[in-house]
Amino acid sequence: MYRSRTRRRGRLTGLAGGLAAGVLAVTALGAPGASAAPGGAAPGKDPALLRVLRSMTLEEKAAQLFVLQVHGKSADTADPADVAANRRLYGVDNAAQVVARYHPGGFIYYSASPANVESPRQLAAFSNGVQRAATAQRVPVPATIAIDQEGGIVARVQPPATQSAGSMALAAGRRTGDAKALARITGQELRAIGVNQDYAPDADVNVNPANPVIGVRSFGSDPGLVSRMVTAQLDGYRAGNVTATVKHFPGHGDTTTDSHTGVPRIGHTREEWERLDLPPFRAAIARGADSIMTAHIIVPALDPSEDPATLSRPIITGILRDRLHYRGVVVTDALDMQGVRDKYGDERIPVLALKAGVDVLLKPPADASGNGVFARQLAAVVGAVRSGELTESRIDASVYRILELKKRRGLFRDPYADESAIDRVVGTPAHLAAAQRAADRTTTLVRNDAGVLPLRPGARNVLVTGWGVTTTATLAAEIAKRGATTTVRETGLSPAQARIDQAVAAAREQDLVVAVTNRAWDVQTEPPHQGPGQANLVKALVATGKPVVVIAARDPYDIAYFTEARTYLATYSYTAEALRSAVKVLFGELNPRGRLPVAIPASDEPGTALYPFGHGLGYRR
Repeated sequence: MYRSRTRRRGRLTGLAGGLAAGVLAVTALGAPGASAAPGGAAPGKDPALLRVLRSMTLEEKAAQLFVLQVHGKSADTADPADVAANRRLYGVDNAAQVVARYHPGGFIYYSASPANVESPRQLAAFSNGVQRAATAQRVPVPATIAIDQEGGIVARVQPPATQSAGSMALAAGRRTGDAKALARITGQELRAIGVNQDYAPDADVNVNPANPVIGVRSFGSDPGLVSRMVTAQLDGYRAGNVTATVKHFPGHGDTTTDSHTGVPRIGHTREEWERLDLPPFRAAIARGADSIMTAHIIVPALDPSEDPATLSRPIITGILRDRLHYRGVVVTDALDMQGVRDKYGDERIPVLALKAGVDVLLKPPADASGNGVFARQLAAVVGAVRSGELTESRIDASVYRILELKKRRGLFRDPYADESAIDRVVGTPAHLAAAQRAADRTTTLVRNDAGVLPLRPGARNVLVTGWGVTTTATLAAEIAKRGATTTVRETGLSPAQARIDQAVAAAREQDLVVAVTNRAWDVQTEPPHQGPGQANLVKALVATGKPVVVIAARDPYDIAYFTEARTYLATYSYTAEALRSAVKVLFGELNPRGRLPVAIPASDEPGTALYPFGHGLGYRR
């Protein structure tokens, strides 16, 4: 086993050496059709990176601006379904062929649609395949390999990788040390599987309880708390040698529209934006943030043209670059989201984004027929330079920032994952224990008016019902470990009356009911809303007269829609760690320590707080 690991490390070292040699060869010999370096001698710029830039054609530089999605679980996949999907997007079979044809700056992994993630070991092999393809090109530039691994409800890589508590959960624990430690662990594990950029942390200040897209992805509603947690996570990701990406500038925390499906409009005045939305981004820039992601939102107070921020020069250049003096990489949110596609055609969007001041163009979409538009977007960028709408020096400035960031992450030195070391890094006992300790500090006991909690271990019949097949099963298993006999009746996100009636009938035979909710506040009936089913379920369970404990496994705002519930906890996510922590709190094994990082307003009076920011109950000892 030791010799096998040594041979693997030696092979990877050889590959890295090949990359360095390839870069030296390109920079020494130049390349036909290569462009001149930007700004002549470019004082203060890295001469080696300038030589790489000089070696690239305009088409290669434009491609370096794109980070693409790709189907498959390996760089050379031959799976018929993946090949068919990739041909529709790019006209080639797999990621390696995409690199050979187009030379993009990198790829983003998804767990579904497309499904790239199977296991840490598989992802490491996938990443190494991408890097081999990238470093085999005429100008060997290592690839950005990115992912959304925020923690909590947004985690593309699942166990055995360590699952971090999400942002709002960590903020409930109020410990910046936990935020930093878990970001470092996430960074270390991502690098072990070949991922070098994480699109996290979220710096949005969630002041709108009806926010359909941010919610618990935010650290909370207080700009100071969000700023402290964001900067702690930046430090952690940097320690893990992963590029963190602060998102979504200029702030996505006060919207009732999901930018994936519509165009959010933020009505903050300039003064409100400066007070609420700006502080976390300003703090992140002061902490040396390497990358910031834009939001597909309209903010008339910042740009009266009502262009989405991703395409707004007043916002990206005027505020982020000129006023805040940000010099790092700016990446768009995904370009297949409706929030950026409504006003302009897909082929204009990359050009307008570059004119606004962004550097990286993330995830080009498919058209209405399902055919990818990346090739047309790439051609549009090249065409804009040749027509004079964009200057080549503008492209060079973004490519230089991208190359500089890749060098800062050590990718030119060695872009490869050591596949033999995964078990020594990913999901180790020490990492898992740290994640559980952090989760144990986040559970918030919001209401205990009936005095039901803490429970004593022992024999009792418990119904676990509500949202989530895995969530209800996990809670039931943990409760059963304390001596109870458990029954599970999962009812889904939008339970109809028949399912509610079944749960109520089961509850009448029990000693205790544990009901799980997930965004039960989303009571509107028209699509894509969930409707009042979850709230109706809780009300019906309470009406049985049985003791009912409600656990909000996502947003903490749910109790405003069933104030009849007298026992209520918030976990902010449904990871196994969060659910174990909740059960420990139920049985008094933990004294609940979480405090609300948001206020919970009354459903009929949004300006009135049922439970204020900072609220959280504990047990008397």
